[in-house]
Amino acid sequence: MPFLYSIALRLYALLLQLLTPFVPKAAQWVAGRQGLLPRIQAALQHETAPLAWFHCASLGEFEQGRPLIEAYATRYPDHKIVLTFFSPSGYEVRKNWPGAAYVFYLPLDTAANAQAFVAAVKPRLAVFVKYEFWYHFLTELQRRQVPTICVSAIFRPEQVFFQPWGGFFRQILSRFTHIFAQNKSSVALLREIGITQTSVAGDTRFDTVVRTAAAASQPLPLVDAFTEDWVPVLIIGSSWPEDMPILTPLMRQYAGQMRFIVAPHEISETNLRLVEEAMPGQVVRYSRADVATVAEARVLLIDNVGLLSLLYRFGHFAYIGGAFGKGLHNTLEAAAFGLPLFFGPTYDKFQEAKDLVEIDCAFPIESAEELLAAFGRLFYQEEARLAVQDRSLDYVHDNSGATGRIMQWVAARVAE
Repeated sequence: MPFLYSIALRLYALLLQLLTPFVPKAAQWVAGRQGLLPRIQAALQHETAPLAWFHCASLGEFEQGRPLIEAYATRYPDHKIVLTFFSPSGYEVRKNWPGAAYVFYLPLDTAANAQAFVAAVKPRLAVFVKYEFWYHFLTELQRRQVPTICVSAIFRPEQVFFQPWGGFFRQILSRFTHIFAQNKSSVALLREIGITQTSVAGDTRFDTVVRTAAAASQPLPLVDAFTEDWVPVLIIGSSWPEDMPILTPLMRQYAGQMRFIVAPHEISETNLRLVEEAMPGQVVRYSRADVATVAEARVLLIDNVGLLSLLYRFGHFAYIGGAFGKGLHNTLEAAAFGLPLFFGPTYDKFQEAKDLVEIDCAFPIESAEELLAAFGRLFYQEEARLAVQDRSLDYVHDNSGATGRIMQWVAARVAE
């Protein structure tokens, strides 16, 4: 099975090479790994400080692991952070992040690459955030007796680990020194297959959003001008093209009573024009706006990356995109500000979304008509909206603290 695993990875890499002329992300993935190991070895050859390695699949996992990375840096100020990404969408955004001394793409998971990488880093601790179960890297870390943990992990019965033919993948999980799961059901599933080095710590994203909400005071003059008349504001976060037919009737119906801030998931001219076509003559792009033009618009269209988490503080309601396609995007950033949430039907894989639905803080819908009905019930009942706000804030704060629990384990095993 390890042989087949290695063959599959090499075929995956070959496929991405073939796609480079047509898919920009594939081109970035391939280009970022050219000469990668020699660059890593050269960068680290004279490093004498203890190193901790944190690996994230992409940008979302980075934000999930960020509070732990920062807590580790505070606890061990003489150590340095090595941060790796599998995906270009994480690496390209965070390659200059000042919280890490070194930021690299993760080399392809072959036995030779794993041995060379771990030998170059010599980590005191290895942390994998949520996903990314790489057989050769984990095997090499175990062989070198490096404390290796997976944090904010969540498991479901349909995953390969829990299938009768999933023995090889269960071996991968067994390589971890400890797995910190988000919930009790994940721990129960792991123990059923003999993975006992696990415990419930919770989701470190709660710590991120609590901190972000508490520190959300960065001046945003254009957004201040857009919202200064104090009418209700709907924040539309990470919208996809599939979301726009659902949102357009609501935006048109309520255009005279409120304002909208729209942050598409992908900033492309096509996606930006979809929003402009939904509300002709009423949309201003953030990059082209000034204080005068935003005051006249009904829709502020965010055409840059990295601003969304700072925008929720201006909202009264939030629509989170993605759940009419591959899956729902981050709901916790909005929940941390107490906003009632609306999203599509594809959210079953997201525990926090299910929790928010259960406590009547989030409202899944399947059509534009359902969105209008659900939204109207809260828009015209301020007391009900404020009750959602209270429940949402309690939920987020009650579930924070995962970072501290994980750091207690780390402190017992990593020397100063």
